[in-house]
Amino acid sequence: MNFIETRGNDGQYPLEVSFSSAILSPIASFGGIYVPEFLPELGTEFLQKHINSSYKTLAKDVLAAFEIDIDADVIDDALSLYDEFDDATNPVPLVRVKDDLYVSELYHGPTRAFKDMALQPFGVVLSSLAQKRNENYLIMAATSGDTGPAALETFKNRANVQVACLYPDGGTSDVQRLQMVTEDAKNVKVIGIHGDFDDAQNALKRLLGSATFKAQLKAKNIHLSAANSVNFGRIIFQLIYHIYSYLELVRQNVIVSGDKVYLDVPSGNFGNALGGYYAMKMGLPIEKILIASNKNNVLTQLIKQGKYDLRDMAVVSTSSPAMDILKSSNVERILYDMFGAERTKELMSQLDNENHYELTATELSQFQSIFAADFCEDDEGKQYIKDVFADGYLMDPHTATCFKAYNTCRDKSLTTIAYSTAEWTKFSPTIANALTGEEGASDIDALQAIAKKAGISIPRVISELFDKEIAQKTIIDKQDIEKEILAFL
Repeated sequence: MNFIETRGNDGQYPLEVSFSSAILSPIASFGGIYVPEFLPELGTEFLQKHINSSYKTLAKDVLAAFEIDIDADVIDDALSLYDEFDDATNPVPLVRVKDDLYVSELYHGPTRAFKDMALQPFGVVLSSLAQKRNENYLIMAATSGDTGPAALETFKNRANVQVACLYPDGGTSDVQRLQMVTEDAKNVKVIGIHGDFDDAQNALKRLLGSATFKAQLKAKNIHLSAANSVNFGRIIFQLIYHIYSYLELVRQNVIVSGDKVYLDVPSGNFGNALGGYYAMKMGLPIEKILIASNKNNVLTQLIKQGKYDLRDMAVVSTSSPAMDILKSSNVERILYDMFGAERTKELMSQLDNENHYELTATELSQFQSIFAADFCEDDEGKQYIKDVFADGYLMDPHTATCFKAYNTCRDKSLTTIAYSTAEWTKFSPTIANALTGEEGASDIDALQAIAKKAGISIPRVISELFDKEIAQKTIIDKQDIEKEILAFL
């Protein structure tokens, strides 16, 4: 299968590229990104075939449906990393929280967040491609807290790749920051910036599209790629767990294959939701996708009103910081799929140049046939954390936003899959405050308080962070990012 461009072709890029080319060079004409030329149809026979399949077997078959140009042995090596998750036989547990609400726990990998689901295998694939081509790559990542640790984990010490990871200083949890700044592999550089995630992501996109920057890299015999979900290499792995979670409902005798369900997704950069959308288009029986936001509720505005308007908005710091995002990159892929390249280019150009766009009434109706949305204030989220803990389930503040959407966005009594994108350990002060009312606790004190109250242990990979030496100390102004990266290289 080949991949095409969301904003059409400018004559400077090929009209279509292979999967390997799309993930090695993820930015396309006019600043657009790549999408598959079509989505494979899986259908009921595919679901029946995989009722009792392992996660790796399902994943291998989904990848095969896209006919990607990656050698089978590389795919096997990439998928084998799921064996290192908490339970090799079930890397994505599905847990009942209410009669019709099940939580798909996506955080059982090495960095305790859902980004491991895609980035663990993605790192193997990209590094293998670089070695096969005898090329060196700079992998850039911008993070609101989870992509960074997962990218560093998957790429550290891999051949033919170096990583530059941008994060907003003060815009992540302490645990997320420690996961990044204690990484001492020689091929990684972590850069804190004075600004927010959108500043980091804008810098990443600018450099990915900069001919001058690429020329400077070329002089060093280095090519440029990205680990963010602008890269379809992330998305192709993210759609798999939606299918797996649906099949797990069937295996648990909660639904019969063919029954429709709601997907309830905490959303920042929209890659997780996009994976659900693609799974739906490929044949997974989904009634609607519920988009849960925090106070940075631009996605709620888009889905309810058809307006993407950032003119009077600034990123607000919340207790669910991985969702503190205003420009959600993967909305562009939805626009392309629904409205085509010409309209996508028009809307995205207006957003890039004027900080807003508006859908027509017909376009909004099409959006609302697939998506519903609501946002959750911090105090509401903490109340959900407290109430659900009283019923025996411990969750992080991003997962908590799903409970607001669950309560307000469903118009049918259908089973709902909510996605838990991070383990409780990554946001312990917020959770401790929700459970005990204690304010201002350090991460380590909060971790210990929660572990005691819940009768559980702190995972060693988290507790050890507090004794590690800080290896990455760079914090700079955003205008100095390019210079800092070049100095690292």
